[in-house]
Amino acid sequence: MQFFLPRLVACICLATLVGGGLPDSPACHAEEMQYPLSITVAENGQMFVADRNLPGIWKIADGKRSVFFRGQKRFRTPLNAVRCVRVDRQGNLLAGDSATRNIYRFDADGKPQPVTKATKGMGLIGIPMDIGVNSKGDIYVTDLEIHRVVKIAAGKDEPEEIAEIAGCRGLFVDKNDAVWVISTTEDQLHRIAPDGKQTVVVPGRPFQFPHTVAVSDDGTAFVCDGYAKTVWKVAGDGKPEPWAAGEPFVGPVGLAIRDGALFVADPRATAVFSIDQEGTVTKVDAQADE
Repeated sequence: MQFFLPRLVACICLATLVGGGLPDSPACHAEEMQYPLSITVAENGQMFVADRNLPGIWKIADGKRSVFFRGQKRFRTPLNAVRCVRVDRQGNLLAGDSATRNIYRFDADGKPQPVTKATKGMGLIGIPMDIGVNSKGDIYVTDLEIHRVVKIAAGKDEPEEIAEIAGCRGLFVDKNDAVWVISTTEDQLHRIAPDGKQTVVVPGRPFQFPHTVAVSDDGTAFVCDGYAKTVWKVAGDGKPEPWAAGEPFVGPVGLAIRDGALFVADPRATAVFSIDQEGTVTKVDAQADE
């Protein structure tokens, strides 16, 4: 009997994770994050995390973690391949999904509604890597499939190209409606003014593999670099300097900013971290909301 006991316990835990087992045993059935790629923070402090392998979106509020939306495992269903999330200035949650080639806006019932018009379930965005929204409600998306930054004007359902940037990934719209874009090729940080004028903020390739960018109200940019395990700070002179580096980061990818604090999604660490205004990194501990 002693030989079979560990295997029996493992089977009970597995059964619990798939919906059976012992409902009164939190250690067995508490679901964990699997591959957190992107993070956004609402004005009230609630966090939403895109989990590529869930697939779906987590909500973290009041120290509790719960599944906000669970996609299906079947390809070409909404958020089967969720890649990015963003809360707009009106408090609406947006998510980008490459499985259905679309951006979704969640309604009051927590259901995702497609932003671009769809044909046979497929929208008009190829690989949405990041999302930003300006003060008018226009949505900006980096589409890695076509290496373009596109805009979906408020009230419209078709994207229009506003810039061609090879290897475009991260995107952020600052308080002045300027669009900041990360590229993994030459000239790795760009800024597009509201009038369309494009400026290279960080020329060359100082970052190893930059994923995302977030910008503070004073115009300081922060860049999440997965290979370097670093969040860089880029002040007005355009010269990057490490802001937070090394452990506990393993492969940081997602980046958000709220009230001067930074928030990082690290899929390889299977964790979310916060960085305060002194550069101190802290793991965000959120218990499963049973």
